[in-house]
Amino acid sequence: MARDYYEILGVSRDADKEDIKRAYRRLARKYHPDVNKEPEAEERFKEINRAYEVLSEPETRARYDRFGEAGVSSAAGAGAADFGDFGGFADIFESFFSGFSGAGAPGQTRRRSGPMRGDDLRLDLKLDFREAIFGGEKEIRINHLETCTTCTGTGAKPGTQPRGCSTCNGAGQVRRATRTPFGSFTQVSVCPTCNGSGQVIEDKCETCGGRGQRQETKKLKITIPAGVDNGNRLRVSGEGDAGQRNGPPGDLYVYLFVSEDPEFHREGINILSTLKISYLQAILGSRLEINTVDGSHELVVPPGTQPGTVLTLEGKGVPKLGNPVSRGDHLITVLVDIPTRTSPEERELLEKLAKIRGDRTERGGIEGFIGKMFGG
Repeated sequence: MARDYYEILGVSRDADKEDIKRAYRRLARKYHPDVNKEPEAEERFKEINRAYEVLSEPETRARYDRFGEAGVSSAAGAGAADFGDFGGFADIFESFFSGFSGAGAPGQTRRRSGPMRGDDLRLDLKLDFREAIFGGEKEIRINHLETCTTCTGTGAKPGTQPRGCSTCNGAGQVRRATRTPFGSFTQVSVCPTCNGSGQVIEDKCETCGGRGQRQETKKLKITIPAGVDNGNRLRVSGEGDAGQRNGPPGDLYVYLFVSEDPEFHREGINILSTLKISYLQAILGSRLEINTVDGSHELVVPPGTQPGTVLTLEGKGVPKLGNPVSRGDHLITVLVDIPTRTSPEERELLEKLAKIRGDRTERGGIEGFIGKMFGG
């Protein structure tokens, strides 16, 4: 059983034309297949279109209110014909979806003779580990469409102008009416001669071949903010493809991918690394020069440092994206190197130390002694 059209649009049965149009705009924006990629979105979108097609026209709405689906099923074609050039129906989709690379509603055949916004472009950019942390200027190369300077985007040879299409009389669409026992059906489609533009170029521009645009390679300098990470996206306004018929250009979206570093690992705004020290340095403590993303820095290892201890260098991590003055920390995990072999002199000293501590050892058994020193 077909769902109630008022229920589909979420309006009451006494809703006026503007209420129905507003409900349709909201739902069409939500379920349009170019926006909503869920499997059921396309079917829901068709339901919404059908409900609006019936309820937006007084005659078909009256038949639906009186007879239900049976009152409009055989007149669906005539009801569609009432839209004429799809003035209200297609206008809604142009206002919502003109920015989606020319995507529109299924079956949309509105004339496209005016300026059209260009397509957005994507560029994947790989950054070194430190480039992502500190940012800076980066030069990139892009291939995009630019308006032809010879014909200024008209596609016509200089000194000539496009003429109106004789097939569709400049409407950009053609109609074909069919009569059936169930009523009259009007089919509206894009004009095959002018491809919906309403114009035909007889003398094409030799530079662009009548397209009005040319593919160009361009160098750009973009600023990478400090603190960017994998998957971050930068928008460069106006550097996408040029729009048709002198329409505004699209935008360039730069997706960032950060290379791994052999020494450092990033976790949010903190930098992680490891430091291997000797068991004597762990026992007695030490001052060591270590590497950070800022360069060499002195680290104090306190006496009695245990394996796995994490030492912190505050403010030596990654700048916060959008607030580079504030930075994360550098966290150093301490690894203690336990020797497997010792010289006779070392063994003698360690055995003396074991006696002082009262630890039982085997000759040459340094592992047990060192294990006890570190709580093993």
